[in-house]
Amino acid sequence: MKKKTLLIIDDDVVFNGLLRRQIEAMGFATVGAGTWAEAQQKLGEIEPDAIILDFRLPDSNATKILAEIRNQYPVIVLTGYGSIPNAVNAIREGAADFLTKPVNVDELEMTVRHVLETAELRESNQFYRTQLAAHRPGPMVFDSAAMREVQAMVDAVGPTDTTVLILGESGTGKELVAQAIHDGSPRAHRELVAIDGSGLQESLFESELFGHERGAFTGADRQKKGLIEEAAGSTLFLDEIGDIGSAIQAKLLRVMETSTFRRLGGNKTLTADARFVAATNRDIEAMGRSGSFRSDLYFRLSRFVITVPPLRSRREDIEPLARHFLNVLTRTAPMSLAADGLKLLLAYDWPGNVRELRNAVERAVILARPDTQVRAEHLAFIPRAQTGETVLRFAQDPTLEQIERDYLKQVMATNGGNRQKTAAVLGISERHVYRLIEKYRND
Repeated sequence: MKKKTLLIIDDDVVFNGLLRRQIEAMGFATVGAGTWAEAQQKLGEIEPDAIILDFRLPDSNATKILAEIRNQYPVIVLTGYGSIPNAVNAIREGAADFLTKPVNVDELEMTVRHVLETAELRESNQFYRTQLAAHRPGPMVFDSAAMREVQAMVDAVGPTDTTVLILGESGTGKELVAQAIHDGSPRAHRELVAIDGSGLQESLFESELFGHERGAFTGADRQKKGLIEEAAGSTLFLDEIGDIGSAIQAKLLRVMETSTFRRLGGNKTLTADARFVAATNRDIEAMGRSGSFRSDLYFRLSRFVITVPPLRSRREDIEPLARHFLNVLTRTAPMSLAADGLKLLLAYDWPGNVRELRNAVERAVILARPDTQVRAEHLAFIPRAQTGETVLRFAQDPTLEQIERDYLKQVMATNGGNRQKTAAVLGISERHVYRLIEKYRND
């Protein structure tokens, strides 16, 4: 690995050389300068990991220099006066730390290592914040009445601390809804913390959620805080809650009821200060009745339920979503959506919902380049058998009742068995749909 480099700025030639030798003996590289002018020249040639700066130089002083470089480099200020005011002033002006002359070698090493480690940690945190921002769910994009209703519910529940359960098929945008709830809450100053219940083994999920003490299991060589602790003062998003095991369900219920928990292998009772938002594409109410999901946990989660409708039932959102994804994906080299491409997008049922639409737009962009428009030919991979055409097949000429029966079944299947939505598609009352279902129940 590349050695960390320190720039030593001190006009005492003997002291500068001594300091450099001591620091190099610690395993670091050094560069020396006797004046601020010389140091500026060096800074044009190298990028030091930290600077050790004498408080007084022939051509400047630490106060002025810190004003210039405090946001670029961690600076340790040296003062030969041993005065508290100088040290306090240096810290106030942005110094990472200070040392007094003559410098104790042990204190020098401890200070240098601490400043470098702190700078590295700060840089690492900035990197992760940037990564989080890059992967942060975008805004909810919609033009349908159904999603306006979802937005109204988000606006109503966001400022509260109420637990929210978000229901919807895979890919409908449940994580975006969770993020919007968090963004509208008093906890929005902290990042939302998320965990996927389907992505980890039960033992790992439990450790991630609650944390563990050293020695709690094989390989637990140190204490680890769980996401409940990490989400203190924030929102904990439990994605795919319907996939977690019964043992964790019981522990999670206890946390939600008592706001307390214990790390794995620990005896200390800790306080939970997280708001809970959960999501699932499964029918956990029915699972509760069958015993595969704790009904008491379901009731706790379902204090406020938001259902995100599938994309096929809110086709008004397809165009704004497609144009949004196109804008995001081609920001540096803008592309537009041709009329024939849009027609094809609008005709498809999108069983994978918004996620599938985004993937389709991304693939079309790749296929379209260097063209500046996404046209139907670039979306040729969309299955034509599912482009919105209703196709009923019979072995022989059907009766009107057979057509009615099969069409009813197909519309019911498309709308997930929802009678209200089926009635809206067929243009009849929900009661009429119920009578048709009863009529053809045994067919």
